[in-house]
Amino acid sequence: MRSKLKKLSLLFFLIIPLVATVQAAPGSDDFSGIEIRIGDATNKDGLTAPIQILALLTLLTLVPALLISVTSFTRLIVVSHFLRQAMGTQTMPPNQVLIGLALFLTFFIMQPVGKQINQEALQPMMQGKITEIQAVEQACIPLRQFMLRYTREKDLALFLNIAKEQRPRDFRELPMHIVIPSYMISELKTAFQIGFVLFIPFLVIDMVVASVLLSMGMMYLPPIVISTPFKILLFVMVDGWNLVIGSLVKSFY
Repeated sequence: MRSKLKKLSLLFFLIIPLVATVQAAPGSDDFSGIEIRIGDATNKDGLTAPIQILALLTLLTLVPALLISVTSFTRLIVVSHFLRQAMGTQTMPPNQVLIGLALFLTFFIMQPVGKQINQEALQPMMQGKITEIQAVEQACIPLRQFMLRYTREKDLALFLNIAKEQRPRDFRELPMHIVIPSYMISELKTAFQIGFVLFIPFLVIDMVVASVLLSMGMMYLPPIVISTPFKILLFVMVDGWNLVIGSLVKSFY
């Protein structure tokens, strides 16, 4: 019973700050209802401050999904995991290192898009020249251009057919709910293609080591125990991280 009372009291104190005015209808002495207003009067040019804070908090919860969906993060992290599996190092480098590297590479690759969004959407909104909704529409333009640059027409046609929408004359008129999933599956295909190419030299080393051990009659010794040091040595000798990361970053330019 006490726990229920505590919950009710907590709910009561959370609702109280939201109620700004409780008043009767203007021009009448009779009580006609309750008016609940959040913050100050609604601004004709945009949202009130509390609504802006609510929208900002909601946007922050969507940042991880947006980071994965509309940036180069997907290709970078998938290729990194393919590379680790091909080398046979299991958890080395650890996931935290791979995610951190992918994040900073994403910031580096998306910097031109971020500058364009800041100049055309964020700064005009902060100066009061455009509303929040207009800022979101302006921010979608460079993001759409970036995603369409690396999206296959086949993937776009797939989601257009699923949504039963007509193909627009200009790809820049495509809605974001069509562009984002098309871009993601295009990125996944590209990442898997790169991962397959990375697997080939390490697979050759595994086959050579397994053949040598089999010819020597060492059937009970796992080949991965012998091949892993050779794969690491090969990767270090050719400066693998420089080649892989350089190729990934250049693939977006």
